[in-house]
Amino acid sequence: MITTIADTEAQAGTDWVAQASEVAATIEPMAARHDRTGEFVSEPFELLRARGFMGAPVPRELGGGGASHEQTCAILRELGRACGSTAVALSMHYHVTCTQVWRHRHDQPAEGILRRVAAEDLVLVSTGASDWLGANGSARPVEGGFRVSARKSPASAAPAGDVLVTSIRWDDAPDGPQVIHCSVPFSADGVSIERTWDTLGLRGTGSDTVVLDDVFVPDAAVSLIRPANPWHRVWNAVLGTALPLIMSAYLGIADRAVTEAVRLAAARRDRPATPTAVGTMLNHHAAAEDAVAAMVRRADDLWFDGTDEAAAFALTRKAAATDAVEATTCAALDAAGGAAYARSSVLERCHRDALGARYHPLPRAAQTALTGRVALGLDPVA
Repeated sequence: MITTIADTEAQAGTDWVAQASEVAATIEPMAARHDRTGEFVSEPFELLRARGFMGAPVPRELGGGGASHEQTCAILRELGRACGSTAVALSMHYHVTCTQVWRHRHDQPAEGILRRVAAEDLVLVSTGASDWLGANGSARPVEGGFRVSARKSPASAAPAGDVLVTSIRWDDAPDGPQVIHCSVPFSADGVSIERTWDTLGLRGTGSDTVVLDDVFVPDAAVSLIRPANPWHRVWNAVLGTALPLIMSAYLGIADRAVTEAVRLAAARRDRPATPTAVGTMLNHHAAAEDAVAAMVRRADDLWFDGTDEAAAFALTRKAAATDAVEATTCAALDAAGGAAYARSSVLERCHRDALGARYHPLPRAAQTALTGRVALGLDPVA
């Protein structure tokens, strides 16, 4: 009934989607415990790292696994069926890694970090959602770089992180407030993690607060300095790359809800309302699949042009996919009946995890405004 995004992913080399399915079978029994305790999904991440998944999307010529963007989305979907927290946390690493692949495809400097991810199985931790255009924190220039201080939250997979990919506000820049985009090793002096993640769903993502206390960032670790608050083209590349990955993880959560709901509904199939409830669920699920598939196609294996239109397309489909994923899990509760309401139910966890999709950029009001502005030929943000 449920198919993967990439049905023809098996090419020369590693079949990453098949390997993800094997990992999913191993980690599925752990999901309920991590949801119950709120502890980071450390064992799944250790397994993924041991099997080379951190470097899976890095091109082969740079020492990586050579998974396409579509295959990387399919990896996340497979994992999402077993453990939403693992899939969503990994999608944060993948979206940073794949943005660097986009840069590499477009002749921008990225080879160094991609080779390191592949060779060292690095986990990259992003703070993009909390930073957005203006960023937070404070940066001051010093000889050879900057001193930065900030609190960055949420930072998914922080407990497993090797490198923080973040941005810091530089209010006193000569040309007015700027934002510096930089990378900070978790091993650097002044970097610590505060355990602050305690949420309704996705409780195992380890999306804690990373604290930067007067951390030195060398000039070589600064990838971009841009004006604070105005739109910058960097977001076009990030959104077009990241949102198909992130929403593939949530699509996997919806897949699991469908499978479980059909299993439970089978015992109630003679009730008049049950077939309609199942059919409604499948309609919503098909809409989620279609929205995510459209995003993946438009990304064109990370060869897409980083235009405002690309960002608007991805954001619009992200909103549609979010609605459809949430509607799928709601309908799954109806189809399965009262058993789905128990804390021991997989469906109960799927529904709570699915709600996390709405908190990834952009919130509905901001998304609709941006989409409309781009269609009218305006700057994406006012």
